[in-house]
Amino acid sequence: MAKEHSFDISAKADMQEIKNAIAQAQKEADNRYDFKGLAKEINLNEKAKTVTLISSSDNKLDALIDILIGKIIKRGLSPKTLKETSREDASGGTRRAVFAIIDAIGKDDAKQIVKEIKGLKLKVQAAIQGDEIRVSGKSLDDLQTVIAHLKSLDFDFPINFGNYR
Repeated sequence: MAKEHSFDISAKADMQEIKNAIAQAQKEADNRYDFKGLAKEINLNEKAKTVTLISSSDNKLDALIDILIGKIIKRGLSPKTLKETSREDASGGTRRAVFAIIDAIGKDDAKQIVKEIKGLKLKVQAAIQGDEIRVSGKSLDDLQTVIAHLKSLDFDFPINFGNYR
C-alpha cells in the first residue's frame, strides 16, 4: 500500500525575523542623510501584532515604509506580511502609519485556496485545520504541482509551505 504524503499551507510570520527587519530598518533610517534631525520611529507591538511608523511628513513616511519593506524582503519574508490599516496625523505635526502583521489565513481565504486546489483535478485532498490547510495525496508530483500552482497565484496574504513529508 502506498504511503500518504502531505504538506501544510499557512501564513505564519516569523516574529524574530520581523524584529530583525525592524531593527535593521531603524538603523538604516538613523544613518540616512535625509532623515537627519527629523522625527522617525518604527515600533512593534507583538501582542496586538502591529507595526507603527511615525515620521515628519508623508514623503518621509513613504521612505520609511520602503526601507522597512526592503528589509522584510531581505530577511526572506513576504512583503504581504504587513498590511496597512491606517494613516493619520500624529502629535507634534507628524504622520503615523499602522500596519497589521498577517500571520493567519482567514476562513474565506482558506476556502478560496481549497477551491483552487480542487480545481486542479488532482488526486489530493485539502482540509482546513484551524488557520492552516493540510494537503495530502499519494503522489509527490501532485503535491509539487499544487505548490507550484499556488505560488503562481497572487493572494493578498502571505502563504508558506511547511511540514512537507
